[in-house]
Amino acid sequence: MDSAFVDRAWDKWVTGNVGSSGSPLKAALLINYDPTAPSRLLSTIAEQEGIDLYPVELKQFIDFMRRGNLPTETFVLGSNQYIITSIHENWFAARCLNTTQPAGEGAIVMQTAVYVLVALYDGSIGSASRAMAAADHFASQLSRKNL
Repeated sequence: MDSAFVDRAWDKWVTGNVGSSGSPLKAALLINYDPTAPSRLLSTIAEQEGIDLYPVELKQFIDFMRRGNLPTETFVLGSNQYIITSIHENWFAARCLNTTQPAGEGAIVMQTAVYVLVALYDGSIGSASRAMAAADHFASQLSRKNL
């Protein structure tokens, strides 16, 4: 795995897409993830911006991903609970159930060969489209390197 490439690509991508005013994302998380590994092996956080999670806090989310019951379950990230709204081949979209934001909050979750990218955004349809484009841009960079 080319961790130097991932670090450089992440830093460049985060600068224009996460956290600052006008950015499509409020937070992003990159998780090392191998769906074929034994469940006792804890996935690790490769990168994060705008959110502070510990690997142990990801257990419910990783278990959710491994079970594969996307349309019938919810998942938790930090203090927010999400429900899946749209499922596609390598990604899914979710909306926050316990948001305090008037326009809502959402998540785009994309899986590459060895990573799961979680892109969090505030807002509704327009915000979701911008978040999807930003997440897809980074996931494409990883996929080109087979990461």
